[in-house]
Amino acid sequence: MTVLLVALGAAVGAPLRYLADRFIQSRIDAVFPWGTLAVNVVGSFVLGVVMALSADGGLGDDTVALVGVGFCGALTTYSTFSYETLRLLEDGARWYALGNVAGSVIAGVAAAAAGWALAS
Repeated sequence: MTVLLVALGAAVGAPLRYLADRFIQSRIDAVFPWGTLAVNVVGSFVLGVVMALSADGGLGDDTVALVGVGFCGALTTYSTFSYETLRLLEDGARWYALGNVAGSVIAGVAAAAAGWALAS
């Protein structure tokens, strides 16, 4: 049952990631991958909320599997983040690549902490 919940959450998160990324990138004409950063920060925030509620006993394992593992796991994307960072480096945009790494890590952890704090 848990595997099906993860798959269901992922079936919603993955297309949402794609659509959100395309929506953001189509409106911002920039070298920087704002779409990927946005979905990763939102996913980190949602995961912070889910895990805080789970730690407090407010959410069961099934909800964590559906939303935390499935949805957030598919919404966020480490592989695209890595690829886009390498692409920036190959294109000579070293400062953008560094900003992508630092900004993604700092904003992601801050978003997860904010989600946790809000839900606790």
